Amino acid sequence: MPQHLYHLFAFLISAAIVLITTPWVKELGLRSGRVDIPNDRKVHDRPMVRLGGVSIFLGTLIALLLIWKLGGFIDTDGNYLDPATEYEIWGVTIGGLFFFLIGFADDLFNLSAITRLFLQILVASVAWSICGVSIDFLTIPFFGLVELPGLVSLPVTVIWLVGMANAINWIDGLDGLAAGVSGIAAVVLLIVSLFMEQPAAALIAAALAGGALGFLRYNFNPAQIFMGDGGSYYLGFTLAGVGAIGLVKSTAITAVLLPYIILAVPIFDMSAVIVDRLRNGISPFAADKRHLHHRLLNAGLSHRFTVLFIYALTLWVGGLALAFAGLPSGQAYALAATSLLGYVAWKAWNYAR
Repeated sequence: MPQHLYHLFAFLISAAIVLITTPWVKELGLRSGRVDIPNDRKVHDRPMVRLGGVSIFLGTLIALLLIWKLGGFIDTDGNYLDPATEYEIWGVTIGGLFFFLIGFADDLFNLSAITRLFLQILVASVAWSICGVSIDFLTIPFFGLVELPGLVSLPVTVIWLVGMANAINWIDGLDGLAAGVSGIAAVVLLIVSLFMEQPAAALIAAALAGGALGFLRYNFNPAQIFMGDGGSYYLGFTLAGVGAIGLVKSTAITAVLLPYIILAVPIFDMSAVIVDRLRNGISPFAADKRHLHHRLLNAGLSHRFTVLFIYALTLWVGGLALAFAGLPSGQAYALAATSLLGYVAWKAWNYAR
């Protein structure tokens, strides 16, 4: 079978499973009373089931296991993966499982922020130490590409994995926002990983993209179900993991920077919120309305238009990443994404006025 068909199958299988299982999960959530209650910080105005992450996780995992069974996890020459790469794939897959379980436990039992953070750091550290999910290079201004020794690679990798899991969780404040942003980022990671000859990492991105975009069928405004912390933690960790094993392993400066460009929207949103909270003497873990989507709503944009604007922003950084990676027609994609963002920004300006 042509290798690219495995990636297509991973996407379609994951999306199909999410489309089939989400109504069942919703029904189960309603019967068990696992709902998100509205309050003055949240945008929704009625109780919503918050267990949709179960469907995203199952869709992605089952798709990957089926592709593994079919022999789709191979390198660019059609050979089986070497042990180091295979450990990395399992590290992202099993690490995603544990991040999902941490979020799922929070959805069910409301874990404290410190407990969640401790468990996330523990899982990320194990993924680094045992499975080789690590960031080994960084690009530092005026110094160029710098190889990281183990004692530096560990905290950098943990911050990356844990930070992205929480960044996706923090933008999950509007119907379809986290799922759409994650789905777009996963598609870009899929394309770039294939271009960088990392087909195994691309398979994870393909399955994740199918699960996230399939979930939009029930999560886009007006949403029927929320993904909850289980879904957002799983999406964030897996996106970060694919970036670590698929792109940052390369010694090319462009490849090292690509994950940060692709995921720039949630990264900058979380960073800006943390800085703003600290500047005002507020705990960085305190929930408030300082996120980008809250600011756009306050500027007068509608719920749906705010989400579409952030989609356009995510497509724009994705287009820049394609051009930066040197893909054929990458500059054309970047120009098209820039034009789309300009049009949406102009519409948003007029809408807000």
